[in-house]
Amino acid sequence: MARFHNRKKKVFVKPIVKKQQQQQPNVDHITGNKIPKSFVFSRGKLPGPLRQLQMDLRKLMLPYTALKLKEKKRNNLKDFLNVAGPMGVTHFLILSKTETLPVLRVAKTPQGPTLTFKIHEYSLAVDIAQSQLRPRCPQDLFKNPPLIVLSGFAAANEQLRLTTTMFKNIFPDIDINTVKLSSCQRIVLLNYNKDTKLIDFRHYSIRLQPVGVSRRIRKFVQNHQVPDLRNLQDVSDFVTKAGYGSESEADEEAATVTLTSDLSRVNRASTKSAVKLQEIGPRMTLQLTKIEGGLCSGEVMFSEYGNGGNEKKPGNEEGNEKEDSENDGQMEDSDEDDEADNKEDMEESEED
Repeated sequence: MARFHNRKKKVFVKPIVKKQQQQQPNVDHITGNKIPKSFVFSRGKLPGPLRQLQMDLRKLMLPYTALKLKEKKRNNLKDFLNVAGPMGVTHFLILSKTETLPVLRVAKTPQGPTLTFKIHEYSLAVDIAQSQLRPRCPQDLFKNPPLIVLSGFAAANEQLRLTTTMFKNIFPDIDINTVKLSSCQRIVLLNYNKDTKLIDFRHYSIRLQPVGVSRRIRKFVQNHQVPDLRNLQDVSDFVTKAGYGSESEADEEAATVTLTSDLSRVNRASTKSAVKLQEIGPRMTLQLTKIEGGLCSGEVMFSEYGNGGNEKKPGNEEGNEKEDSENDGQMEDSDEDDEADNKEDMEESEED
């Protein structure tokens, strides 16, 4: 009778090959300033719309952010801080959820300060695109960081000056003498309303249109497509016939600029072009509620509910402040046993 041998099968382990990714510079080679980088992550469990808002904020902060940063439940604030140093991360944008409103924290690493905002209203990028007749979001739109414009922050109080400094430093500086116009494709607008004490957060794409050129001609030059002339008697009708296609939009004199260099086939140097802004989202309405001297901790430099947050707050505001303090306590907790594993996990996700 044949004998069966119990041989152990060799297990084939496929090696993990990491993609070689070009490291982003930490210092601007033109201005010599340090390039700010960011992590956008959440603390606690977020509902679906807030998770999408987190992804929208990551796209907004491109290219100097971790778009595919993976988080785990055991990750705490100390884990993110340990990874931020070697990667040159300078700012944290932290989303969390309370019983009443979502909260956005903007923190400077590694020692603060931290600005806490309540998100009263928000709209996702997909919602804004669905509300537009012709949404515009090309693939190369996020290759360069956005410009930042602050309106209404010229106030004498310390909290507004600190808010202005924080948002100015969260995006790279530009040199108006050396900046390329082709790299200015997005703009972030923050408008402060002194009556309501709310901040309107908007994100737009910038595009230029030549003045005095109809949309039909502009599309023909850009796309290189043969137009449909079957219903026309002559090719001149394609240009001059009234009612055929949409004529050039009304160009306001205040919104026109004279280009100093060629940007495209239709936007040439020494010609006038109209500046068009189209919202791409996300959109938020923020309220500054607290400023802490440290990284999500430390001395309370400002509180919307009173001096240092010591005054009694009526109704839901007291509960919201209690929830904020509980979230701060959760972010300060550390798990030293898993610290090395967490650091490795986040480094791998950053490389992916």
